[in-house]
This record gives sequence, structure tokens and C-alpha cells, in this order.
Amino acid sequence: MGIGELDREAHVPEVTGAGAAPRTLAEALRARGDEGLAALLRARPDLLSPVPNDLTQLATRAGTRGSVVRALERLDRFALQTAEALAVAPDPAPYPVLLALLTGDEGDPEIEAALPGAVALLREQALVWGEDDRLRLVRTARELLAPSAQHPSPTGLGPTVAEATAGMSPGRVQEIIATAGLTATHDPVSAVAALTELFTDRARMGALLDEASPETLAVLDRLVWGPPYGEVTANPAPPVQWLRDRGLLLPVSARTMVLPREVALHLRGGRAHRAPEPVAPVVEASRDYRPQVVDSAAAGQAYAAIATVEELLKSWDQGGPQVLRAGGMSVRDLKRTAAALDVSEQLAAFWVELCFGAGLLASDGEADERYAPTPAYDDWLDLPPAERWARLVAPWLVATRVAGLVGGADAKGRTLAALGPDLDRAPAPEVRHRVLELLATLPPGAAADPETVFARMRWERPLRGAGQAGPPRPPQPTADAEETTAPDPHTDLRSRLARWTLAEAELLGLTGRGALAGPARALLNLPLAEAATPADHGGRVELSVAAGRAATLLAPLLPEAVDHVLLQADLTAVAPGPLRRPLADALAVLADVESKGGATVYRFTPGSVRRALDSGRSASDLHDFLTAHSRTPVPQPLAYLIDDVARKHGHLRIGAASAYVRCDDDTVLGEILADRRSAALGLRRLAPTVLAAQADPASLLDGLRAMGYAPAAESAEGDVLITRADAYRTPARTAPVPVPDGPPAPDATLLGAAVKAIRAGDRAATAVRKEPAAPAATGGLPRTSAAETLATVQAAAMTGSAVWIGYVNAEGAASQRVIAPVRVEGGFVTGYDHTADEVRTYPLHRITGVAELADDQV
Repeated sequence: MGIGELDREAHVPEVTGAGAAPRTLAEALRARGDEGLAALLRARPDLLSPVPNDLTQLATRAGTRGSVVRALERLDRFALQTAEALAVAPDPAPYPVLLALLTGDEGDPEIEAALPGAVALLREQALVWGEDDRLRLVRTARELLAPSAQHPSPTGLGPTVAEATAGMSPGRVQEIIATAGLTATHDPVSAVAALTELFTDRARMGALLDEASPETLAVLDRLVWGPPYGEVTANPAPPVQWLRDRGLLLPVSARTMVLPREVALHLRGGRAHRAPEPVAPVVEASRDYRPQVVDSAAAGQAYAAIATVEELLKSWDQGGPQVLRAGGMSVRDLKRTAAALDVSEQLAAFWVELCFGAGLLASDGEADERYAPTPAYDDWLDLPPAERWARLVAPWLVATRVAGLVGGADAKGRTLAALGPDLDRAPAPEVRHRVLELLATLPPGAAADPETVFARMRWERPLRGAGQAGPPRPPQPTADAEETTAPDPHTDLRSRLARWTLAEAELLGLTGRGALAGPARALLNLPLAEAATPADHGGRVELSVAAGRAATLLAPLLPEAVDHVLLQADLTAVAPGPLRRPLADALAVLADVESKGGATVYRFTPGSVRRALDSGRSASDLHDFLTAHSRTPVPQPLAYLIDDVARKHGHLRIGAASAYVRCDDDTVLGEILADRRSAALGLRRLAPTVLAAQADPASLLDGLRAMGYAPAAESAEGDVLITRADAYRTPARTAPVPVPDGPPAPDATLLGAAVKAIRAGDRAATAVRKEPAAPAATGGLPRTSAAETLATVQAAAMTGSAVWIGYVNAEGAASQRVIAPVRVEGGFVTGYDHTADEVRTYPLHRITGVAELADDQV
């Protein structure tokens, strides 16, 4: 859009009289009430940054390409179709013409009922202005939505006859109208008008097409719903030649023809769209369950989510995978994590990203950077299970990082890594909220049909997530005007986000068996007694408060933690439910988890018992621990296992030389030297009870343990080193901040102040000034001498009248203001500034000039 075009749409040379039809968008905005302006700024918050000086500047900003694109992206499908119809209608278009483009010749009661609301929405967002007899689409929106060879219209329509014949020779135009049976004219303008009149006359067009062969009509059928372009050969077939001769196909280039808009509309029965969608698709239920069943299933999933997060971060207690140079986890580390959790790599990426988003996981920032739990993880472990769940789902709901993208490629073809950059997608929080709210429109216990959810999401924001900086483009034309295959509607970002939201909500226990659970309703601040649409519930509350309510509802549904296990003779222990924290931590050191589920099975092995002994526990401590927490007697095989490992534990001592082994029993050292498996350790005897090794202490410990021994590490002083289960933690880290999806929505206070400031600035900008006695200097600011300025403001202060001043601040920025002086002294004038709507003081030497206001403006 050029400067002149913006000026024609936004500039206001003078104030429009009351009741007059607006001539520009600025005049239309000026005619609005404060509520109307507030609604515009609420719907398009980008217009507030910074607050416009006046309504002319607001109108200019509302017509910029970036702002219009953002506004179009937030339209529902029918409002967008209404704007697209206006883009192919005459400018300005009467309301009946717009209605005819959407309903066609046969009419449609649903469209007739929905159209006033769509027009009102477009007006509210300043995309359409003017009265019903002269509806105008903002010029930038028309440029984005109108058809052209480079940007085909979403309607599938082509250019008008006048546009398509703009570069055609007058002789060729005369040939077309003669072949079409029209009277020859003396100039191409009247000839084009005659051809347009023919194509818009239903009766005459019907008679003309009655002469066409079935093959000719088949060519038109392939082009009628778009794309309207088709390639032809140098010697076109007779059907195509017949259409060319009568102007039903017009040349765009030597080998490309286009179907004029007027012809396409006749063939479509007047419709601009093949399938107008005035009513939003209804979200339908696929199955119904009792609400109690849904809540129980969701609670089970919630507990599984808590356990999975615990298991993941516990496995990284001593430091997790290394951070790639470009950021994120390597594919190999992701596969290892997936194997440890016994899930797919995509699910492993989700759990890792969930921990990262909740602030439980971060990089340690060291030179050899690794991922590890944060100190917040320890605080999280101390919370009750329901509150731990709330600390996971609340950040997930507002996070812009999208785990579903892991494994895909970015714009440069690079693989997107878990925990890496480029995973933020600004629409994600809005999509998650909306999907869950749509599930809430169904009765409690009803599981939604996913396809109906996706259809509703696409209807509500058809342009969001399409990955384009403007309206979607239809398929490009192909040779011989053949039809093309439409793109898959499920591949756009918004549909993928909706699909991932449904799956992740099930994993987190927000839904059970596909139906929204009670705790999820509390998290969204929705009514719990019965389903309600999002418009029915009250104002939003803080997410933390809502998460607390959700945790309160979830707590009674979670299984109660137990303080005992059942020991079995096969060296296993069965936990009949979730274990309390101290017991769970101690048992995790003493035994290995063999299987998980409703009852967790732990297995005791020599390695796990040695791990407990390494942590500083003695054999008697372990016997007492098992006796105190088992509802069954300690089996003899388990007691023998503990005593046997304890008897060997610490018999060998390993320290740093590079490394050494010492033992009071020299025969044991002899056995180690004689064992072929010890060759890799580089052992040699230094004394009867000491062996030196070329391996480091850690490798020596692992090697001897692999040989079946139970060595213990010792310090430089000869004391046994106890390896407690203390975990490695990163320094304090904050959770990642979501990427904003444009400017934040303004609150009522900001809206009120902004509207007040814009009104005040507009009054100053449009106030009528008296002509100065002497001609003013060129420029927008008034110019008077210092004496004239002082005399005028003093007179205004005495009479209580307002004046118009030009002012240059300390930074050199010039502005014009309307002030009512109340005091002039000491080289300063103090008065009420109508532009800023407050009392201000101005240095007289910075006032460039002053002029009185016209009598009707005082």
C-alpha cells in the first residue's frame, strides 16, 4: 500500500458532521463511542503499542499489513469468508450484493441469519467500515484477499473482465464482442462494459452457454471453482477456442487463460464460495461414561504421570545426558531415556519437556554441560501427590514449547531435538485451552469425537498455524486446466497442536477415556456441576489458584500411600500401592524395580544389597528395616543374601595410587592376580596385602565387582568412603518463559486510559483554529513571536479560554497541543492540557507559537 492510499483511507481533512456517512476509516472510528474503540483495541492489542496520538493515527496503524494479517488470522471461517466475498465485490459494496455473493441465487436462511454478526465483527475490528449501503473492506485486507495471478483468491475466483482485458488490444476486444453477438463500439472501455454486462445478465448468459457443446462446458466445470487459470497449447482444442472467441476465457499470457470472475459467478449460481460455513461445526460425543469412571481413569493417569516424572529425574540424579553444542539432547540419549522409561521416543520427549517446562530439569551450566534435576525438584518431591500433579499440568497448559515437534525438521532442515531451541510455538497455549474448553461443552462423562474437535478448531481459526504470512493460497494451476488435489487439512500446525493436546491431556490425567475429568474443569475455571460453554463461566482466576482447586478435587481420587511391603521367598518384594516417601527412597536403594503397575515389584540382588551397604547401612540395619516394613516374615534366602554380601563387603579396599587394592588376606589378592579377567586392570603386587593397578579407582571398582567381589572405596586416610544416595543438582534455575503470541490483551484500566488519551489527542488534532493575523510559517506548528506568545497565553489565562500551541520538548520532538492556561509566571505557563488530559507546565521558550481556537471549538 502506498502512502497516498493510506492517506486516502485514514486522513481526515475536516470533522464530519453529525449523522453524515463516514468518508474514511478515521471518520468511522471517530463516530464510534468509547465502548466501540475499547472493543477494537481489545480485539487488536497490537494497535496499542504505542498508544496512538489520535484517531487518524489509529486508523493508519489499523491499515498496516502486519496488523491486518494478525486480525485476519483471528477471524472464524465465516467472518473470513465474508471478508473474502467483500474482496471480490465492487468497492464499496451494498449489503444486498454481499449477501447475494454468500447465499447465491437460491438463498440460504442460515447465512442470512449469520451475516449481520459477521459484518458487525469485521466492523468492530476495523477491517470493514461504512454504512450498509457502502461497505468497504480495508484496502490492505482487499489486497491480501482479492484474486490476482500471483496470489489466487481463497474463493477460487479470477480477475474481472475489466482487469483481464486491461492489456488487450482494442481490436481483439472488438473481435470478442462481435463473436459474442454484441454490437461493436468505438472505444475499448464501452466494449469491456458491454461484455461485462453480458456476463452478469443471467438470461443472456444462459442463452450463450446453451450454444456450447458438452466438451466446452466440461472445460468450464474444471475451472469454475478454481484455480481459474489453465494452460493451453499453441493450437487449442475446439472447445477452448470457442470459449476464447467469446471472451469466456481471456488470455493472461501466451499459454495461460483465465476464467473471468463474472463468468465464474454465473456458473456458480452467484456464490463466491463453494461451501459457505455460517455455523460452527458441533463437537460430538463418541461414547458416554459415568463421570465417576472418567474421574477414576483420569486419576490413574495422573498418578502414572507423577511416577514417570519421578522415575525420569531419579535416573538423572547423578547427572543426565550431555547438552549438545546447538542445545538439547542427542538422539542417542533420547533413545536411552525412552528405553529406561519403557516408552516410545516421542513420549520420552514429552516427559522430558514436561519436566523442563515445570522447572524441575535444567542444564547445570558447567564446562562439560549436562542436564540434571534442579533444586525445585526436591521441593516438588516433598509435596503431596495431588499438588505435585498440579505443579506439572499448570505449566503445561501455558507452555509454548511443543514436544510433538521433536524429531521433525526446522525451516533449514535441521532435526529438532528434545530440550533444544526452536520448539516454541506461540499458538500452543491458546490451542490447549480451547481444546479442553470444547471438551467441556459436552455433558460430563462424554468422550468427544476427535475429528469433530479438529473441525471446530479449523473453523474458529482457519488461518492460524498455516505457516503463511497471509491468507491460504489454493493449489497452483496445472496444464490443461486439470483439477488439483487440495492440501490435507490435518497437516497445519493448529490441527497438529489440537491432536497433541488430546493425547497429552490423557497422559496427564486431565481427561479419562477421552472425556474431560472434574479436576481439569477446575483447572480451567469451568463449572463442575454441569457442562457449560466457555461463555457461560465467570471471569478468569489466577492459574495457581485454579491449579490448587484442581489438586483438591484430585486428592481423594489418588490411591493412598502405604508404609509396608510384602516380602516373598523368590527375593522380591511387592508394594501393594504407592509407598510413602522415606520407605520408597530406602527401598529404591536396597532393591531394583522389576515391574510397575497397580502393585510395584522390587527384586533384591547382590548388586542392590551392595548399593545399600555402600550408602552406609550395615547388615543389621537392613534386617531391621525389612522387619519393620514387611507384613510378611523376612524370607531366609533374602536374609542369607544380605549376610553373604555384607560378609564380603569392604574386605577389599581400593584407593588412589593411580589405584591400589589392599586386603588383609593375601590369598584373596593371589586369586585376583591369577584370574584372567583382571588382566585389563594392569594389576601387580606391591606387598603381600597390596596390589597396584594402572586403572583409575572407579574402573577398578567396577572391574572387581564384575568379577564377583565386593570391594569398598577408601579415602586417603584409609577410611571407607560411603556413597550415599545424595543427588547432583543444578544451580537454582527458573522455568522457561512462554513466548508471547503477540502483545498481551489489555486490561480494563489500560483500555480506559488509552481511549481517553486517543480522544484527547483527536480533539487537539481536529480542533478548528482561527486564522492568524499574519501568515504562519510553513509547517504544522503555529509560529508567533515570543511577545505574541506571552500576550496570547496571558489573555487566555485571564479569560479561561483554550489555545492551540506548538511545543518542542528537550529531545527536540515537536507536537501540537490544546491547553487552557491558568497561570503564567517565571517564564512558564501552567494549564490543563486537553491532549494529555492532565495539568502540565511548559517553558515559554519551547513554545513555537500559539493560536486561538475558533469560537465553536472553545
